[in-house]
Amino acid sequence: MGKLSAVRVITALVGAATFAVLSPAEAYAGAIGSTPVATFNYQVGGVTMKIPTGCMFTHIIRGTGKKITYQNAGVDCGFVGALNAGFCNWRIDFTYADTDNKIYRTSRGTTHTECKINPMRDNAPQTLPRYGKACAHISVNGVRRGSQCHHITK
Repeated sequence: MGKLSAVRVITALVGAATFAVLSPAEAYAGAIGSTPVATFNYQVGGVTMKIPTGCMFTHIIRGTGKKITYQNAGVDCGFVGALNAGFCNWRIDFTYADTDNKIYRTSRGTTHTECKINPMRDNAPQTLPRYGKACAHISVNGVRRGSQCHHITK
């Protein structure tokens, strides 16, 4: 390689490194939040099931602007809550509302008849048409038992 070629390569590398340092990085946002699931009893096939204290409903969301790249919600139980029979006939839904709190989209989950101590659901990546909020809701036996929301803003 001649001296002129080596200078061009070095100049190109320095220029690329400078551009990488000076260029603004794409902003990514994420949020995670949990809310306690209140103690409750419910019936399954004539048997009374009890969800004791110690369970948290958690909603995770990642993305940038109105683009959601990852979304998940589920229940984690600790202490006495980890010893229960679980959540039977459960479903996790995701809802999206505008800045006036009007729900414009719902992603309804499947109702699972099996009992799980840690029910969880992922939702598909998507781009929202409006700013507002994204929420996750867990229902057990057709009754909403927990909700957790995140605001989607500019």
